Amino acid sequence: MAAKTYKLGVIGLGEGRSILSAALQSDRWELINVCDLNQDVCRARQEEFGLIRCTQRYDDLLEDPEIEVIAIYTPDQLHGQHIKQALEAGKHVIVTKPLLHSLEEAGSLLEAAKAAGKCVFVGQSSRFFESMIHQRRDYLEGLHGEVDTIETYYISDARWFLQRDWARQKGFSWMHNFMSHAVDLAKWYLPGIEEAFGYGYSSTANQAYGLAAPDDLRFLLRDGEGRVAQVSGSYTKPTLRQIDSGIGCTLRGSKGTSRALYSKLLYHTHFAGEQPITHSFEDKHGYYFRFEGESHHAGEYQNYIEYFAECMDRGETPKPDLNEGIHTLAVMAAMERSMETGQPVRVSDILREYSLQL
Repeated sequence: MAAKTYKLGVIGLGEGRSILSAALQSDRWELINVCDLNQDVCRARQEEFGLIRCTQRYDDLLEDPEIEVIAIYTPDQLHGQHIKQALEAGKHVIVTKPLLHSLEEAGSLLEAAKAAGKCVFVGQSSRFFESMIHQRRDYLEGLHGEVDTIETYYISDARWFLQRDWARQKGFSWMHNFMSHAVDLAKWYLPGIEEAFGYGYSSTANQAYGLAAPDDLRFLLRDGEGRVAQVSGSYTKPTLRQIDSGIGCTLRGSKGTSRALYSKLLYHTHFAGEQPITHSFEDKHGYYFRFEGESHHAGEYQNYIEYFAECMDRGETPKPDLNEGIHTLAVMAAMERSMETGQPVRVSDILREYSLQL
C-alpha cells in the first residue's frame, strides 16, 4: 500500500522558503496553498517554485478543508496567535522554533491543542541535520556508554539578521531565535533539566541596533541526576568560519565521545576499541543547502516533515511536541532569570509561576 500523502499550507514565506522546497521535493506531501502578507514575497516564491496559489489572507488556509497541516514560519511574536488559529480550525501544526517568544501564551495553547486533538510539532531543525542524526543513532545504540557531560553551542555573526524590521521589535531575543538550537540539543540528551545558571552580556554592537537582549551567553544546565550541559552562544561578532562550525553538540560518555557539527557536514567520534574518526557527509551538501551559500535549512526541513508524516502514519506524536517545546521555553526563562539574579534558577519554579503542568 502506498504511503499517505499529507496536504500542507504554509504561512510566512521568508523563513518558510525552505519548507516550500522540502514539500515540493517530498513524495509524502502535497503543497496546497501558501500565505504571506507581503505581496512581493508571494510573487517571488511563485516565480521561484512555480506555485499556482498564493494568498495574503491566513483565513484562506484556515478555511480550506483540503489542508490537513499548517506550517508556521512567521515572526516569533506571532507564533502563538497563528498556532491557536490553526488548532481552532482543526489543523495539525508544524511551527519553526522558537515555539513562542514567551510563556504567556503557553497555557492557552495547551488548552487549544487538547480541545482540537491535533499535533503541534516544533521544527527544531538541528535535530534533523545529517551529523546530528548519526550522533543520535550512535547514542541510542549505546556507543557512548553513560553520557554525563554535554556541550552545545550556536555561535554566529548574525548581524545580518537585524536588517529585518521585526527582529528589532519588542519580543525578539537572541536566546529564543538563535540559542534555542543549542538549548534544544542539550535538552534532547538531558530531557529532565531542572536548573539553569549563567551569564549574558549585551555588546556594543548589539546595543547599536537598540537591543538590550544579551547577545553573548554562557550557561550551565543540570538535570535531576546531577548531569551537566554547557550551552554557549555569541551573535554579533566576526567568527572563524574557516575552522569553526556554527552549531556543535559534544557528548562525553564512559565508552566514548562524539561531536556533531552544523553547517559543516562533519561528525567526529572516538568510541571504545576504535581510533578517532572524522565522518564526512559532503556528498549530501546539495540536499541540505539548496539555495545561495549555506543559508536556510531545506534538507533538515524535508527530513522533519517526512518524520512528521511517518509519525502520523503510526498514530504517534512527533517530537518535540507542544509539551516539550514549552519545557524548553521554561528552561530558557530560567536561563534569563539567572542572568538577571546571578543565581541558579529552578525550571519548576518558572512552570509554577505560569500555572503550567506538563
